[in-house]
Amino acid sequence: MDLVLARLFFVALLSGVCYFLHPFSLNGPVGALAGAGAAGAVIVFELRVRALSLKRLIGAVVGSVLGIFGAALFCLVLRSAPLTSSTSAVLQIFVLLLMTYVGLLVGASKGDLLNPAALGIVFSGERPTRRTAKVLDTSVIIDGRIADIAEAGFVEGLMVIPEFVLRELQIVADSTDGSKRQRGRRGLDMLQRMQSSCGIQVQIVPDDFPSIREVDLKLLELAKKWEAKVVTNDFNLNKVAHLHHVEVLNINDLANALKPVVLPGERMTVLILKEGKEYNQGVGYLDDGTMVVVDHARKMIGKPVDISVTSVLQTASGKMIFGKMDENGKPFEPIKPGPVEIAR
Repeated sequence: MDLVLARLFFVALLSGVCYFLHPFSLNGPVGALAGAGAAGAVIVFELRVRALSLKRLIGAVVGSVLGIFGAALFCLVLRSAPLTSSTSAVLQIFVLLLMTYVGLLVGASKGDLLNPAALGIVFSGERPTRRTAKVLDTSVIIDGRIADIAEAGFVEGLMVIPEFVLRELQIVADSTDGSKRQRGRRGLDMLQRMQSSCGIQVQIVPDDFPSIREVDLKLLELAKKWEAKVVTNDFNLNKVAHLHHVEVLNINDLANALKPVVLPGERMTVLILKEGKEYNQGVGYLDDGTMVVVDHARKMIGKPVDISVTSVLQTASGKMIFGKMDENGKPFEPIKPGPVEIAR
């Protein structure tokens, strides 16, 4: 609110100055209007500068200064050229504006290559909180595993929840569909749990992008603005984020990485729950949710069988284990040690 009042005061002040001083021989009302327009342009420029990172801002300043320096050298040559005074003045102004503009744009675009920490301790801590921030999407909040991971200390930094994600979560919680309503309420409970946890920092931010309609694209823009990572378990959002060069922490990838390694030839016991896609196959699941496809196990639905692993397939959605029953699914008999005869 204070910032808005300061901007309004700036517009009124510049309009009043132009009204009484008549710049460029303009009369009072026209001068005031021109002053208000100039103040508006300055405010728009200020908003754009505020959105820049420190590295890009430093790059823009350095580029513009170098452009002005180059234009000054070029103007020395123009002054000695056989040109009329008006033509020489126009060319000098054109060169100055051109070099400053090009230096500003090139410096800002190459600013990400700078290392502000090398300039001194003043710049070493530039937005440390934002750089370690994690932007959570709706699916990972509803999933709930992020709360356990953060409480265990495997994910550090600020957990950022944009208000447009909260609105989407509230819409799901207010749905007439019972399943969706339950998922939405679970997400809200997870957020409340994370906020009440002493080891997790949660911040709800009002940042929004009205020109973008899709929530996923808004998340990516917010992650770029905050220089943060997106935490999700949405497969499609993961792919789109990589296309936009936004770092992603996928909870499903973490879960797959933590699953125990299974090698061909290992033996395990699996409860057959349903038929497989192929003829005479049975399907079961390990405790961590890994699907196990067993050949010739269709008749064993509802029964535990001992199998031998034949192959392991890693897919985009997770890991699949293929196996076959050993001895028609009968349990393996442990080898009993016989009597040991001691030599005399």
